[in-house]
Amino acid sequence: MTLSMTYTSLGLLLMFGLLKTTEGKKDKMLYCSACMAIADELNYSISQTDPKKTIHVGGFRLKPDGSLSDKKVPFARSETHLTELLEGVCNSMSDYALYEDPDTKQKSYKRFAPRSSGGGDFPDFNNFKFDGPEGSNSLKFACETVVEELEDDIISLFARESDHVAEKLCGEISGHCKGIQAQRSEL
Repeated sequence: MTLSMTYTSLGLLLMFGLLKTTEGKKDKMLYCSACMAIADELNYSISQTDPKKTIHVGGFRLKPDGSLSDKKVPFARSETHLTELLEGVCNSMSDYALYEDPDTKQKSYKRFAPRSSGGGDFPDFNNFKFDGPEGSNSLKFACETVVEELEDDIISLFARESDHVAEKLCGEISGHCKGIQAQRSEL
């Protein structure tokens, strides 16, 4: 009995050791870029939502006076809408590619594809590295990981704040951009 407990304990220690080493090998630039892209995509989607649209929230319970205890909040920053946006945010990672700043040589993933509305400026494609599906797949995986780990924090942050959410999410809350000069494209 003691021998099997020893092997079980040894197995658990090895498993936790392997988990820790894999967590430690996350590519900081990739996860920082994914986090910044999530913030950028959510900010854009929120900006495209009609600001006059509202949604009822609350328990829909009757108060002692017979009235309902719900309230209306702006739909764009409601938990319902943000949850819906988060479900599809990582699908847009195929619109991003590895970018190398010509001056600093700092690498990050940035959006190269123009958005459907407004046209916008076309980036200088000379500084982008299009490495096929491998690059966008790794960014999409990093995006999905960030969303899975921080879904509640993302929803809470975007529901209550609209200023500097990328810096707060990626620098302070997740820590993915600590030690990396955060990219500030369109934010």
